Order: sequence, then structure tokens, then C-alpha cells
Amino acid sequence: MKLLHVDASILGQNSISRQLTAVIVERFRGLHPDMDVQYADLGAEPLGHLSGAHLAAAQGVQPPSEAVQRDLERGRAALRDFLAADIIVIGAPMYNFSVSSQLKAWIDRVCVAGQTFRYGPQGPEGLAGGKKVIVASSRGGFYGPQSPAAALDHQESYLRGVFNFLGITDITFVRAEGVNISPAQREAALAAAAAEAAQLAA
Repeated sequence: MKLLHVDASILGQNSISRQLTAVIVERFRGLHPDMDVQYADLGAEPLGHLSGAHLAAAQGVQPPSEAVQRDLERGRAALRDFLAADIIVIGAPMYNFSVSSQLKAWIDRVCVAGQTFRYGPQGPEGLAGGKKVIVASSRGGFYGPQSPAAALDHQESYLRGVFNFLGITDITFVRAEGVNISPAQREAALAAAAAEAAQLAA
């Protein structure tokens, strides 16, 4: 069994989502001691955002520089790791009501026509089904379904939509909300989410 661990926070060791992904991955290591774990730190080593040069290279045009060539190779490696994984654990903090730009850049590399989805006579078809996705979601405020700010959630709703589009329906969110409200709320939210993560089923 293979697990892909992706962190996307720019806050390093101060990141709530990173703390939660660590608990989640440790949980699955305990359940599957022989599990192969691949790690991607998008905060420390971000993928480049897609550009005209990336799209041209996908059509067979020679990349204009070694830097673009290296980034294309990293993108292909990210796609291979995604396709090979049985379980994908993603640290996804909410930045300005959505995901971090680093995570968006990674998503752009794994949403590839003919690899993870295709368009057919009946419309789009996901090709990456059968995977389990666990998202460690951290939010400064409260954006749950019953919250007055629920309409501003373009983080979890986006991630659920993207992975559903790729054919992945087994998606779990482990959520720490209100972490910027107060130190006490931050501590309580992290403790509750970590306890939930420690009980995740295989």
C-alpha cells in the first residue's frame, strides 16, 4: 500500500494543518507498518504555476529554459506519485477563503486530461477512482455548514469538487476551525482534530 503525504502550508512548524497531517500519517503507519510513504512539501518546494511555456511543452514544443524543463519533470513526478498512491493525505489551510496557491499549483499538475480524467459522450469521467483522500483542513474562523460565513468556503468545497471530478469519492475532512479566534480556541480545535485523526479507519 502506498500513501502520498502533501503539505501545503507556508507556516512551517507553526502550521496547524502540518501538525494534523503528521498525526494522520502516523495513524496509517500504525495500521499498515509496511506502508510506502511519499512526501511532498509544497510550502518549502513549490511547483511552478502553469504558464504558456508549460502548455506549449505539453504540445511538444521545446521548453524555453532548463528551469521550465526541471519544473515540468517535477510536475510529471507529482502526477506519478498521485496515480501510484492508495491513500492521499493533504494539509490544506484556508487562505483567503480558498486553498493556498501552492496547493492549487499541485492540483493543476494532477488534473491531467487522459491521465486522471477524460471527456466522453456522457461528459467528464474521472479516472483516479479507488483512492482514499484525507484532508487536514485548518481555518482561522468558522465556515461550517451552520456558520454565517459558510458561503465563503471555497476551500473544502473546491477540494471535494476537484477530487470528485477525478473519480475519487472517499474523501474525509479532519477540520480545525477558529484557530485565529483565540489561543484557547486554537488549542481546543487542534486537540479535537488530532483526536479525530487518531481514530481514522483504514
